[in-house]
Amino acid sequence: MVVKPKIRGFICTNAHSAGCAAHVQEQIDYVKAQGPIANGPKNVLVIGASTGYGLASRITAAFGAGAKTLGIFFEKEGTERKTASAGWYNTAAFQQAADDAGLWSKNINGDAFSDEIKQKTIAAIKAEMGKVDLVIYSLASPRRTDPKTGEVFSSTLKPIGKDITTKNLNTSQRAIGDITVEAANEEEIANTVKVMGGEDWELWVDALKEADVLAENFKTTAYTYIGKELTWPIYGHATIGKAKEDLDRATAAIKASTASINGEAYVSSLNAVVTQASSAIPIMPLYISALFKVMKADGTYEGTIEQINGLFRESLYGETPRFDDGGHLFQNYKELEDDVQARIQGIWDSVTTETIDELTDYVGYHNEFLRLFGFGIETLDYDQEVDSIVAINHLL
Repeated sequence: MVVKPKIRGFICTNAHSAGCAAHVQEQIDYVKAQGPIANGPKNVLVIGASTGYGLASRITAAFGAGAKTLGIFFEKEGTERKTASAGWYNTAAFQQAADDAGLWSKNINGDAFSDEIKQKTIAAIKAEMGKVDLVIYSLASPRRTDPKTGEVFSSTLKPIGKDITTKNLNTSQRAIGDITVEAANEEEIANTVKVMGGEDWELWVDALKEADVLAENFKTTAYTYIGKELTWPIYGHATIGKAKEDLDRATAAIKASTASINGEAYVSSLNAVVTQASSAIPIMPLYISALFKVMKADGTYEGTIEQINGLFRESLYGETPRFDDGGHLFQNYKELEDDVQARIQGIWDSVTTETIDELTDYVGYHNEFLRLFGFGIETLDYDQEVDSIVAINHLL
């Protein structure tokens, strides 16, 4: 079929198989160009492996360190009438590239919050990997079913304490205006922590340790975005911020529970980038558009693959890891420099609908959004037909 983007609000409801493959290949080529990662991981489990930072982690581990990778994700397969999800096509492309490179790699599609997928993963590790020395936790989901009780929890994106009114970029209308977001109640805060906090990360590590599939001196990291004053009302000092704080609690718990095998657990603080998750958060499309303008002008902007490649080489497996004041691995230090934030604030204060293209890089933001779904790749002819049904090799 001929596939053109179908955008509804802040999501794209289809994906381009050839475009997703090209996007994945770009990331692979970038990592390979940096050379081998010294003392990198050998057996890697990536929980949330099909898009964004999770996909970049899998690519970096495999093509930077030559690691075996087992990827967990929850994606939709294509049909003759409907495309697959972008994550499905991304994984198919990654797996084909891994096969071509002679790299061991297998995949599990299902609800990573469930006990069933945890046990399926453990069985695969025991059968073919032995023990894992790196566990990446990179899940982003609006809801979670508690595996013990069956109760479904939904997350919210709301401030805490009081309603806020702030500037916002409506990407559907390509217009800047004010948006008011009501404050969360205590139940909404608790539910968001339940979905996006550290509980499931802990459950994964506990299950892996109990099954004796964690290597001595293994490492694990979950990803966060902290930001500064401009994004704090809806991101930091908000429901999602409370969930991210819970990752710190989980970090300490994981360190304690894996002390006997010298386990290392970290939260890694990463750049604000265009992802399916960030596009849904009020403030972030405008903030990222301004961020692009400032950091691209400085030549310092890094997307998902540049951030994760740097995280692996500089901190996770570097001799002098960089930490922020909260003890997180600090990869978004360039974004959070005072001068960069001041210039973003200046754009934020003055930009209007009429000056979007002059003052921000909204065009760049929109292009990155399209690329998440395989669109906007310059080398492709989007008038050509592509296959909507693409198999993922080594899908368990």
